[in-house]
Amino acid sequence: MKKIIPLVFAGFIGGMVAFVAIQLTGPQEQITQESNLSPTAVFTSNTAAVAPFDFVDAARRVTPAVVHIVAEESAQMAQQRFQKQQEQRSPFGDMFDFWGMDDFFGRNFYQPRNGTGSGVVVSEDGYIVTNNHVVEYADVITVSLSDKRQFAATKVGTDPSTDLALLKIEANGLNAVEFADSDQLNVGEWVAAIGNPFSYLTSTVTAGIVSAKGRDLDIIQGQKTIEEFIQTDAAINPGNSGGALVNTEGKLLGINTAIATPTGVFAGYSFAIPANLVKTVIKDIKENGNIERGQLGVRGDDVNAEIVTELGLNIDHGFYIARVDKGSAAQFAGVLPGDVIIGINGKQVRDFDDLYEEMEFAKVGETMKLKLVRKNKEIEIPVKLRKGI
Repeated sequence: MKKIIPLVFAGFIGGMVAFVAIQLTGPQEQITQESNLSPTAVFTSNTAAVAPFDFVDAARRVTPAVVHIVAEESAQMAQQRFQKQQEQRSPFGDMFDFWGMDDFFGRNFYQPRNGTGSGVVVSEDGYIVTNNHVVEYADVITVSLSDKRQFAATKVGTDPSTDLALLKIEANGLNAVEFADSDQLNVGEWVAAIGNPFSYLTSTVTAGIVSAKGRDLDIIQGQKTIEEFIQTDAAINPGNSGGALVNTEGKLLGINTAIATPTGVFAGYSFAIPANLVKTVIKDIKENGNIERGQLGVRGDDVNAEIVTELGLNIDHGFYIARVDKGSAAQFAGVLPGDVIIGINGKQVRDFDDLYEEMEFAKVGETMKLKLVRKNKEIEIPVKLRKGI
């Protein structure tokens, strides 16, 4: 049987917690239910040995740059969203509306979505990064600074594929974080998480170590998502989404996003989006607004001995295309099932990772120059990327 440990976005969303499961092998099946537990205070004696360092300076430096976010969907926006969903479900929507039967069929029983989370000030003039899932449906966003000042925030843009959003408040002289080079982060390093768990425990600091890097956990649903999470055991809980993960120097290593838990609260592992990826997305959003990642629209596998034998290939590397999606950029460009991608934009493709690295931040409208092997002959095809379908 499979043991299910769900991943929970570390933010309150519409009064409910969104679940995505990681499947782990185990001897029994575990049924998970959302828990709405209230944290309780427990008094304990402190017998731990003194650590060779602490996060006092880091917390003092970063806490003013971590904000509390309340994201609300107005009644008007909620009604529009709900009615659109209902009309898409039923071809008789207009008829029910004509006969005044909306309430009977539930069309006007909409519920505005709202949530809370954290954010990180990334510039002195009011730019704030947070998770997209914190503000996705909101058109009324309120940001509270650590000094209790409140500001209305606007969305500069979002990137659902990385679960990041950039906000702006009208303020100057703010405390902004300094970015670390997250590529230089090592497993075993000490880190601290700063955010607003459970909404009311504002400016909370917890510590742990880096447990793993480059985790791809399928947290963000969609055909093209960018997931390279930093895994830590620093405690984060609902409300921490969008908060800061920092090193002992108080430099930003990542944006806290999710937890692995069977209960809805922290159970040992949390995940953050690396700072280098955050910097890239912030730059893209400032330049382009909402980000739409381009897709080739192909599916397949790395070339292996079985594929080489079955197809009689004269190469032993590349990405074998088993399927070309209908209406995709690849189909329009003339890419065929059975082709093998061995190069992209002048760079060699030995496997999917090479292809992914070049495609990771490609946008709709960009042209990728593919080098293919078709029937053991090399050809080159330009592919203008399209929106995901």
